[in-house]
Amino acid sequence: MIYVVGAGLAGLAAALALADAGRPVTVLEAAPVAGGRCRSYLDRDLGCRIDNGNHLLLSGNDAAMAWVDRLGTRATLAGPGRAIFPFVDPRDGARWLLRPSAGRLPGWLFDPARRVPGTRPADYLALLRWLRPPPRATVAEVAGHGPLAERLIVPLAIAALNTMPEVADAGLMGAVVRQTLLRGGRASVPLYPREGLSESLIDPAVASLQAAGATLRFACRVGAIEVAQGRVTALRLPEGPQHLAPEDSIVLAVPAAIATTLLPGLTAPQAFESILNVHFRVAAPPGPAGFTGIVGGFAEWVFVKPGVVSVTISAANRFADLAPDTIAARSWPEVRLATGLTGALPPYRVVREKRATFAATPAEAARRPAADGAGLANLVLAGDWTATGLPATIEGALRSAAAAAARLRA
Repeated sequence: MIYVVGAGLAGLAAALALADAGRPVTVLEAAPVAGGRCRSYLDRDLGCRIDNGNHLLLSGNDAAMAWVDRLGTRATLAGPGRAIFPFVDPRDGARWLLRPSAGRLPGWLFDPARRVPGTRPADYLALLRWLRPPPRATVAEVAGHGPLAERLIVPLAIAALNTMPEVADAGLMGAVVRQTLLRGGRASVPLYPREGLSESLIDPAVASLQAAGATLRFACRVGAIEVAQGRVTALRLPEGPQHLAPEDSIVLAVPAAIATTLLPGLTAPQAFESILNVHFRVAAPPGPAGFTGIVGGFAEWVFVKPGVVSVTISAANRFADLAPDTIAARSWPEVRLATGLTGALPPYRVVREKRATFAATPAEAARRPAADGAGLANLVLAGDWTATGLPATIEGALRSAAAAAARLRA
């Protein structure tokens, strides 16, 4: 038996990969539902269904695309169908559409209407710095200054790394740029769930696991992991210890802070960054892409879904002292600017995820363990905080799951 501890995206993906390989799987989840930080739920005060957070996928996210294909849910993803990214700068009201060419040849750079305002084609040679950024350099050090850095690289870094560029790891940012912008527009087509994260990424995985005969136990918290002679010997469950047979294995797919509690000797990230999401109960036109990037403002991204407009504010530790009403009031003018809405502040919900991701600094990135980094013969790790080579993203979580499952199959 393989016990998968945690039914977030990484745990579900590892469990399904192992079930597809014919291995018996039991998933143990402390919460009453699956999905972790990647799920949808009914907000009773707003009277509508919202996502726990906003997630933007790109066509170059190979693991994510393979996941939706395995689930048969690619048709549930919405987007403009081409590489197009609307931006607005509330400081001067400037608007632009970033529209890379489909292929790797950068013909789009010679069309001023398709590139960042104030930039020249030669400025984009700076993207080559991200092929191999210096070790332990920060995003700010590599990005430099000027319109390209301020209106593209820095907003992209804050969104992808959830860490301010002055301290964010340039190596992780380089991985993002190489996987998307430097592969051309075909790898940069934006996608997002048309209905919700759970409907596209989570619920079909639960159904597939059940169809494969896997056991899923919710509201089942693992209180301790017992270890002897380099192996896990038992899991402490609510009803008592679950002793492991010699052939049993564990996939530990819980957040880093929980993993280090269960395995005190584990080296893992210790610093974390929060994310703020503000959901406004209001209908708005989707615009050319269904979302808009905010440059130089309070928020980073505005997403438009049926009946709901959601704002994402990344690297939000800096706003830890702001009250929800202040956060909503500061976000609303930027929503109006991005969507063309008018009127007073509508009903809203502010969701603060205090430990949304590990702080993507060079020091914390160096603490990320590999799948077998716990040093136990029958336990592997999975989660976006492990050493995936990417920031803490959906793509990173799915890559970690593939690595964990491959390790156990081997």
